[in-house]
Amino acid sequence: MAERKLTSYGLAVAIMLVTAPDSGRAGGAEDNYRLYCVQCHGTTGNGWGINNTAGGLAVSPRNHTNAEEMSKLSDEDLRLAIANGGDAVSKSELMPPWEGVLTEKQITEMVVYLRKLCRCSGPG
Repeated sequence: MAERKLTSYGLAVAIMLVTAPDSGRAGGAEDNYRLYCVQCHGTTGNGWGINNTAGGLAVSPRNHTNAEEMSKLSDEDLRLAIANGGDAVSKSELMPPWEGVLTEKQITEMVVYLRKLCRCSGPG
């Protein structure tokens, strides 16, 4: 189990190291989602990315398409998770903080994109 955790963490760190904020590799929120998020959250955002096939992660990645669950989260909750990683919101420590990789504008755009995926808004 610890070996799998280390491998997944190593993958997340490798992704962060290869993708500098000014690298020009990512553009809009959908592109950034494909580049940084699909490995765990899946190409459709349903929480079943390649890192989680057959339930391989101890903490399941959030299903961004689940309107019922996503509507419980404020936009600030989403921003905090993206910027500071899973630990910041009591989710998986394997989700890295993307602040420093994504700009504030890109993080804000990602929150909007997540709302598009779930077709929902936060509490309000």
